[in-house]
Amino acid sequence: MPLIPEEPQIHEKAQGLRATPASGRTAPTPRPVPGPRPAAPPRPGRPGPARPAPPAQRASRDTAAAPPGPSGPVTPAATPAAPQIQLIPATPDGALDAAEEAVDLLLDSGRTPGDVLVITTGEAHPWAAHELSFGDAAYWAQHDAGDDVFYADAAVADRAASRAVVVVALNGGPEAAAVTALTVAHSRAGALLIVCGDPQRINSVLGAGV
Repeated sequence: MPLIPEEPQIHEKAQGLRATPASGRTAPTPRPVPGPRPAAPPRPGRPGPARPAPPAQRASRDTAAAPPGPSGPVTPAATPAAPQIQLIPATPDGALDAAEEAVDLLLDSGRTPGDVLVITTGEAHPWAAHELSFGDAAYWAQHDAGDDVFYADAAVADRAASRAVVVVALNGGPEAAAVTALTVAHSRAGALLIVCGDPQRINSVLGAGV
């Protein structure tokens, strides 16, 4: 289902933030979401310690469904809706920066860091490279904690759990990596899938049945 990258927006329920091409773009002040939001820990490239301590565990915002009454029927679970897909045009060299800006906008608009998964197709994100330097087990422990933005290469993204928002940075790599990243991202995104890259390439992959 081809997408037309005209004035792409990052939004949920037809509301949200306008995203413009990564090169030279500016983003308006995001619409605030009521209620306090825990501050995201610094990511590589931003001021902060080399490896910050994990933030305090946050309670899940989901509430458990109440059990049916003694005489009421059991209602079947609703089928999850497909995620909204947003496109941010970017070159391979600018896709990672565009993804970072998208993450910043999401966090500023009220998303918690644990809501977001970022998948790259080329060079690994600095955060992923940094955490992997401590070993594979430590890296995936960060994922399992679920309290920070998690960055994964397309080759291992299928190990990642579903999150409300998945951001894909088509920052190079072979075509197979783009197909894998978009396929995994589409299956892992609960509400919103944001893709940063060449529109023609994205549409060709999405049109192939992702």
